[in-house]
Amino acid sequence: MALCASFKMTAAQALPVDIGKVSELNGNAQIIRDDAYGVTMAFPVQQMDDVRTAAGRVGITFVDDSVVRLTEHSKLVITEYIFNPDPDKSKLSLRFASGTARFITSKMGLINKERINITTPTAQIAIRGTDFTCTVDELGRSLIILLPDANGDASGEIMVATGAGTVTLNKPYQATTASVYESVPTRPVQLDITLDLIDNMLIVSPPKEEEIASEEAVAKASNVLDFDALEFDDLDVDYLDAEAELAFEELDINFLDVNFLEDLLDIVEDLDALSDDEIDQVETSIAISGTSVGQDPTTQITTIIQGQQISLRRNVSENVRVDIDGSGSYTVIFIQDGVSKTITINGGGSSVIKIKQG
Repeated sequence: MALCASFKMTAAQALPVDIGKVSELNGNAQIIRDDAYGVTMAFPVQQMDDVRTAAGRVGITFVDDSVVRLTEHSKLVITEYIFNPDPDKSKLSLRFASGTARFITSKMGLINKERINITTPTAQIAIRGTDFTCTVDELGRSLIILLPDANGDASGEIMVATGAGTVTLNKPYQATTASVYESVPTRPVQLDITLDLIDNMLIVSPPKEEEIASEEAVAKASNVLDFDALEFDDLDVDYLDAEAELAFEELDINFLDVNFLEDLLDIVEDLDALSDDEIDQVETSIAISGTSVGQDPTTQITTIIQGQQISLRRNVSENVRVDIDGSGSYTVIFIQDGVSKTITINGGGSSVIKIKQG
C-alpha cells in the first residue's frame, strides 16, 4: 500500500531568498539576521531582516523596485515579502520601530498596493499612494506625511488606522499623528513644507564633493559606531519596545533633521486640539511678522497659537521655547550659534525678549 503525505515548509525551513539589496549608503548601518552584519553597497536583503542605523543612513531597493530610505537611529523589520507575477498574490509588510523613513512604492504596480502594509508602535498604515514619510519618536508616537508626485499632486492616498479609528491623507503634505493605539489619529493638517526640504532631510547618498570627507569621518568613528554582535544576538526581543532602544550619543544627532520632524509630532497634536473656529481666527486675531504660523521651514521657528497664548519654538543645535500672551505687543529675538531671528507680535512695542545661545 502506498502512502502519500504533504508537507508545508515553514519559514524557518525555507531557503533564504534575496528580496532586494542595499542601494544607498552613507555611514554605518547593520542588518540583524542569524548574526549582525555590517552593511555594504549591494548587500542582499532577505525576509525578516532587522535593519538598523546608528549615525548612518541606508536605502533599500526591493525586487519590485519599491524603495525604503532610513535616516539615523532607525529600526525596520521586513516581516513579509512575497513577489509573484500576479500583483494580487505579491505582498510587502514592514514593521517600523523608530526613526524616520521615506517609503516609495514601485510605479510598476508589481505589488497590489492593497497588499502593502506598514505598522508602527501606534498605527497601521495602508498604502494607496506611492510616496510618504513616517517618523516614530522614542515614545512610539507616529507622524505620517503624504508627499506629492512629480506633478505636485497627491501621490495617492494613505490610510492611517489605530484601534479607535482611521484617517485618510489624500493631499500633498497632509499629515497626521498617532500617539497611542487606543486613540484616533489626529485630523489631517496640511504642512507648509517643500519636497526639497524633505529630500534634504532624508538624503542618503552624500554629494560627490562630500564623499571623501564623509568617508574619513566614518573611518574615525567606526570604533564607536560598530555594533557589538553579542549585544544584538537576542532576536526574540520585541524591538518595538521603547526600552529596547539603541543607545547613542547626543552628538550623533543632526538636530535640524531629527528635531524638525519630531517637533512636527507636537505641532500636529497641538493643532488637532484647536477647534475649527480657533484655527480660522489664528491669523486674524494676532499679528505676527518675521515668521509664519505653524512650522516655518525658512526661519525653522514653530509658532503655535491657542486662544491668546503664543508658543514660539526653535530647535536646531540649541533648543529654545518662549510662551507669551498674545494680547500684548512684543519683539522676540532668538540668537543661536550666531544666527539671529526677530519676530514681532502685534507690531512689537517696548517689550523686548532676547535669548542668546551658543
